[in-house]
Amino acid sequence: MAQKKALLILHGKQATNEQVRAAVSVMRERGWPLDVRLTWEAGDAARWVEEALAAGYSHIVAGGGDGTLRDVAEAMARAQGKAGLVLLPLGTANDFARAAGIPLEPEAALALLDAPAQAIDLGQVGQQIFLNMATGGFGSQVTANTSEDLKKVLGAAAYLFTGLSRFSELSAASVELHGPDFQWQGELLALGIGNGRQAGGGHVLCPQAQVDDGLLDISILPAPQEMVGTLRSLLSDGLGLDNLFVRARLPWIEIKSSQGLDINLDGEPLQGDSLRFEALAGALRVHLPPDSPLLSHRG
Repeated sequence: MAQKKALLILHGKQATNEQVRAAVSVMRERGWPLDVRLTWEAGDAARWVEEALAAGYSHIVAGGGDGTLRDVAEAMARAQGKAGLVLLPLGTANDFARAAGIPLEPEAALALLDAPAQAIDLGQVGQQIFLNMATGGFGSQVTANTSEDLKKVLGAAAYLFTGLSRFSELSAASVELHGPDFQWQGELLALGIGNGRQAGGGHVLCPQAQVDDGLLDISILPAPQEMVGTLRSLLSDGLGLDNLFVRARLPWIEIKSSQGLDINLDGEPLQGDSLRFEALAGALRVHLPPDSPLLSHRG
């Protein structure tokens, strides 16, 4: 790369965000050549990543919600370029950013351009790559069915509101999971396959997950007989039911469900009756805080 320069790939809805504009100006004043491109439709993020790498940008910034961050991370991982990724969280949940200790203020987040890049893992299922987490069961349905308008009004609490209002639709999923020296079969209420630790607006499903260990953290919440009461506690207590979870840390895991399983992949819906998830070790260079809780060797 000829020089140190950055390209911000910004979700189109954030084009008038004055905090982002001010933060970009500050970084330019600090000597960073920082260009901005907007996304408006599917495929834009991948196109801008391709053009940034071809133009020799040393850093790419993903500005938006969890879906935008995933799209940019996926495109960079597929391109296998040398640029480092900086995350500018601008969504409602910002689950990966919060778990990683990335500041939610735009200026502080962009300051990570000056932090060293860390090689981190990504998750993959089929041909899709994810940065944070795949969730299944009722929790993923709550995330998928929480409206954008409700999130604007209530923020992360919108997920709790949606979950509490959908008791009548609650049903357990019958699944079989297996991986290296691991097998589990039964009915589950919630499932997390995490590179990160939380999903759905702050629900910590995989509390010990690390992004540089080459493993995915698996968390299974078996379905008890009194599912409605369990869901009420699950949502209101922030998934504080650690003693009920079955957990594992694996390089890969396969899931089978005869009736099909709804999966939420960093905000994107996925459905299938036989899915294989695997960790892509060290697949992407990301500029995280040196003391990020998601790093196994902090500092």
